[in-house]
Amino acid sequence: MYVVGQEEVDAIAKVLLSGKVFRYGIGGECKRFEERYAEYLGVKHVLMTSSGTASLTAAMVGVGIGPGDEVLVPSHTYIASAIAVLAAGAIPVVVDIDDSLMMSPEAVEAAIGPRTRAILPVHLWGMVCDMDALQAIAKKHGLLIVEDACQCVGGGYKGHKAGSMGNAGGFSFNYYKNMTTGEGGAVVTNDDEAFQRMGCVIDCCSFYWNGRTDQSSLFVSNGSRASELEGAMLNCQLDRLDGFITAMRSQKKRFIEALGGILKPVKSNSLDDECGAYAGFFLPTAEQADAFAASFPCMVAGKTGRHVYTEWDPILAGRGAHHPALNPYTMKENAECRKELRKDQFPKSLDLLNRAVLIGMHPCRSEAETDKMIQDAVAAAKAVL
Repeated sequence: MYVVGQEEVDAIAKVLLSGKVFRYGIGGECKRFEERYAEYLGVKHVLMTSSGTASLTAAMVGVGIGPGDEVLVPSHTYIASAIAVLAAGAIPVVVDIDDSLMMSPEAVEAAIGPRTRAILPVHLWGMVCDMDALQAIAKKHGLLIVEDACQCVGGGYKGHKAGSMGNAGGFSFNYYKNMTTGEGGAVVTNDDEAFQRMGCVIDCCSFYWNGRTDQSSLFVSNGSRASELEGAMLNCQLDRLDGFITAMRSQKKRFIEALGGILKPVKSNSLDDECGAYAGFFLPTAEQADAFAASFPCMVAGKTGRHVYTEWDPILAGRGAHHPALNPYTMKENAECRKELRKDQFPKSLDLLNRAVLIGMHPCRSEAETDKMIQDAVAAAKAVL
């Protein structure tokens, strides 16, 4: 969470004092944010959700992913990416990353099988995937693209906003993100039919409030709608977003300039468009990466405790639902899908992740503080090499 101030306090207080905290109504805060965020991203439809996981699940169901389908996901991502695939009844098939720490296009191409239906690029740490290559692969093989932009709010790729380049995209607004409501999310698409299905995933009872105009998309779901309090807060946060990202990009470029001659930078697929939330560098060995992280405030990408496929405990165990009849791993429709996942399955990814350190940027950091951090990082790098 970067900044929450009096603007958010006043906006939330206004909603509370109005007594109108339910999202359905004329000119509400949620609706206003959805319209503003759609314009910001350059997409047709935005729907707020209760979380990033809920947004990705709505995206999967919205574009028609279901039992019998495989979705390619990267080895380096939060478990929610794979959970969303399972929540739709499909099977996540893991692929390697490359030296951008993002999904490897070469690995994606090699992993496509007869049941592959979609690719899930994950724009992690505010960085972005090689979308030109992934879009070319998707077009060649007739695959869908659902973007996980949960950690790339406001970032982009070659002039296009993250989350806007596929058939659908999901965002998170939890505590750690560039825009936050503590918890929350949004799903986006340009597809009218997918939008109707997404709306049903988020609130299958919306026909009570919006009218029974489209029965074709109606089905039962648990629901994950947002409140007006979240909408009010996000409208304030959106006003600050571009300023935050401009500051972080500038800081990141300074770190790359200072450290790039000492350590190998993590490859940037679109340095001028990404969030700039983290500057990544490779050490020659995992031991040297650990030593650097012990002497300078940063993290080893492979040791966050939750962003590597080896930490997806229930998925590694094949427990995709609370009941065997609902578990995608045991569904007869998924009998021909590839379900094996072992902790030692992707040594290339593990090597890259355990040698990569991630240095966090902050939009409120002063020039003097940045200068001192860069000086300390250079000293730490020289000390471990």
